[in-house]
Amino acid sequence: MADGGGWRPPRPCEVYGAEWKLCRSARHFLHHYYVHGERPACEQWRRDLASCREWEERRSAEAQRSLCESERARVQATRKHALVWALRQSPPADWHLPLPQEEKDQ
Repeated sequence: MADGGGWRPPRPCEVYGAEWKLCRSARHFLHHYYVHGERPACEQWRRDLASCREWEERRSAEAQRSLCESERARVQATRKHALVWALRQSPPADWHLPLPQEEKDQ
């Protein structure tokens, strides 16, 4: 891993730049603040963009390690959220019956 061989960043540098630009946009800020109640953390996208550019220019082992760790953390963050709903294997036995509210109306 240290020599870089045929290693490529997980994403093209343009993608890190686009993500950083999107993260800093007013629309994303408002959406993120509304949903999460806090400002979006865009610093990691900027660091990833800098690491990607450093890798492309100098083939830095530190930049390679930084990008790998960042992507690994990003994947782990997406896996930590469990499903909200329990998935059913089959419909309820009484799914075809009228709802209680419909029975009252009749």
